[in-house]
Amino acid sequence: MSSSGLRFGANYTPSQGWFHHWLDFDIDAIRADLDSIAALGLDHVRVFPLWPLFQPNRTLIRPRAVEQLVELADAAAERGLDVNVDGLQGHLSSFDFLPAWTGTWHRRNIFTDPDVVEAQATYLRTLAAALADRPNFLGMTIGNEINQFSGPPHPDPDPITEDQAAAWLRRLLAACEEGAPGRPHLHAEYDAAWYQDGHAFTPAHSATLGAVTAVHSWVFNGTAQRHGRTGTATEHHAAYMIELSKAWADDPHRPVWLQEVGAPAPLIPAEHAAAFTEATVANALDCQDVWGVTWWCSHDVSRSLADFPELEYSLGLLTNDRQVKPAGESIRRIVAEWRDRPYRPAVRTTALVVDDPDRTACAPGGAFFEAFARLTADGARPTAVLAARAEDEEHLAARGITEVVRPADVG
Repeated sequence: MSSSGLRFGANYTPSQGWFHHWLDFDIDAIRADLDSIAALGLDHVRVFPLWPLFQPNRTLIRPRAVEQLVELADAAAERGLDVNVDGLQGHLSSFDFLPAWTGTWHRRNIFTDPDVVEAQATYLRTLAAALADRPNFLGMTIGNEINQFSGPPHPDPDPITEDQAAAWLRRLLAACEEGAPGRPHLHAEYDAAWYQDGHAFTPAHSATLGAVTAVHSWVFNGTAQRHGRTGTATEHHAAYMIELSKAWADDPHRPVWLQEVGAPAPLIPAEHAAAFTEATVANALDCQDVWGVTWWCSHDVSRSLADFPELEYSLGLLTNDRQVKPAGESIRRIVAEWRDRPYRPAVRTTALVVDDPDRTACAPGGAFFEAFARLTADGARPTAVLAARAEDEEHLAARGITEVVRPADVG
């Protein structure tokens, strides 16, 4: 950890076998991967058990799989790396990993079926408890972008309401707390939670439930297509999502974790990945209350593995044979620069008004999104405030906001 308190890490994608490595667990290969991550100066990794491999039956959590997760965490500790664990995988890089007891002949809603939810709670509690005594355990994330199962565009969704999503999140966060009391447990959604009207997982869920607000910033969502690789909106997309999240937070200084961000080709060509990385991180750290930045991902996916979307093969800070790429060099340099640098970004005094629940306006091309980008390009350093709080003097004062602007007023 830097002396400023900022955390810098990577989402750990094993160089051998991708997340299928749990089937052929090789602690020496993992140690070599973790050595290459630690050599970048990073202080933590986010790791991903595959749910069907760890809990292949509703009432069976494989002890050996849990032991291997602890082995990985201990290997990370030996290298000065803390570990956050995503429990329900769930969904990774376009592939779904659901246990057989939730599908086909046993089809049931993974968010609302009482037996399924109780099994999920037991699973998360078990993983958390196994790591609870490890000093380098950062806590649980319920799962990776599991909100994508709740509705379109998923081809076979488990539909739920906003209230059902909230109940599910509370139940599973409580299970994590039961397993490892006092750790900062959280949940993480892909950006439909912020940008898609009617989506069951909401900005309020992200900004009020769990210990930290998680942000996953990907510019292939229409941002880079619309604004180009060096556009203000593209290079500030992570910062935009950080500030957008604050509109719904009840705590004016709730920590925000930029838990996933990467440089996706071809929208960000390989020769420009380093510049994009540097701009994205610098702009994110111009926001207050950032817990840390965790890059997606540590190592490239091997070309020997088939059927990934093309961009997934090249997102690593390191190659598949653990060589540092230009983006990795950028991260190493950024971490070194922040090691002894104070993290004291100036207060953002201008707030742009969000009309909740109009999430489409917050998406690329939406009125709020584009107005925020124009203000940013003009040097205004905006944040976001809900319309319901735009005249709440106590709320504005707590956040240091002195000017409130509506999207229609931004030229």
